[in-house]
Amino acid sequence: MRLLATLAAVAIVGGVVAVFNMLPASAATCAAQWNASAVYTGGMTASLNGRNYRAKWWTQNERPPGTSGVWEDQGTCGGSTPNPPTQTGTTGACSFPAWQQGRNYVTGDIVKFTDGKYYIAEHDNPGYSPVISTWYWDPYTCSGGGGGTTPPPTTQPPSSGGFVVSEAQFNQMFPSRNQFYTYQGLVNALSAYPAFARTGSDAARKQEAAAFLANVNHETGGLVYIVEQNTANYPHYCDMSQPYGCPAGQAAYYGRGPIQLSWNFNYKAAGDALGIDLLHNPNLVQTDPAVAMKTALWYWNTQSGPGTMTPHNAMVNGAGFGETIRSINGSLECGGRNPAQVQSRVQAYQRFTQILGVGVGPGNLSC
Repeated sequence: MRLLATLAAVAIVGGVVAVFNMLPASAATCAAQWNASAVYTGGMTASLNGRNYRAKWWTQNERPPGTSGVWEDQGTCGGSTPNPPTQTGTTGACSFPAWQQGRNYVTGDIVKFTDGKYYIAEHDNPGYSPVISTWYWDPYTCSGGGGGTTPPPTTQPPSSGGFVVSEAQFNQMFPSRNQFYTYQGLVNALSAYPAFARTGSDAARKQEAAAFLANVNHETGGLVYIVEQNTANYPHYCDMSQPYGCPAGQAAYYGRGPIQLSWNFNYKAAGDALGIDLLHNPNLVQTDPAVAMKTALWYWNTQSGPGTMTPHNAMVNGAGFGETIRSINGSLECGGRNPAQVQSRVQAYQRFTQILGVGVGPGNLSC
């Protein structure tokens, strides 16, 4: 903005020609201005501070040039800047490429399959069929033609990143939460698993968000506890049979975060999946709100635990809330082992779906 103001002043004094002489002759037209609330997929462009950037993969709320390598600098730009893009999947977004067998896809890639419908990669894969490998692909809804259906308009503020839970609803769900657990930390974490609470109908998305938050509510006492309270257990979570050992210390891998990530092998697996070295830096889970939420989403979207499916798949495939309990703590709670704990989770889910104005959905509530 200072540069533009300076150029304007020069134009007034020395004529309009002086302004154009200061711009590079080869400067490209600026793409749409980068928008923190917009979703960008591989190949999409945005401009910021007089430079164009191209997204290499799915990203949201990472300001160019960023630190993850997602943005590729395309050089300086000039001229008029179009309006910022809207959320992917809400308007004019049905121009994704056709799926190709044997082509490598990364998480967040969106393709049009042979059935005319769109799918988003939930995990990296070497071109598996979207209608067979549901672990790797989820249905994707967008407008425009080609088989997509238009989702209902969102009423979420821009800061929500299109999340189906507003900040006011989040605060209503967790009135006594620890200040560490922030709404923005949750929203920032969503980029790690873009299919979470964005799969299926509006009702299905809200139900998955409610299910996740209900289990988080139970695990943390209403988002109050950041770390496991029984410190006597801390040294037990180091499995020295793993080749990488416990570089942060034997007692460093205790439960942390919304779903209490514990054990050195889980810190390594979650860190590898998220691109964060949690094996050497486990404290990030209790000091960075977004990292804490990302580890919970890692478990929710990729781990089946003692169950038979991930909690994410349980909700999007209609198995029901009860199966999310089984996947998180079924060996200790399901099958009548601890009905009071199960009921605590169910009641939270019922309360959260009411806050979101949606039914509890298909499948069993209990396990």
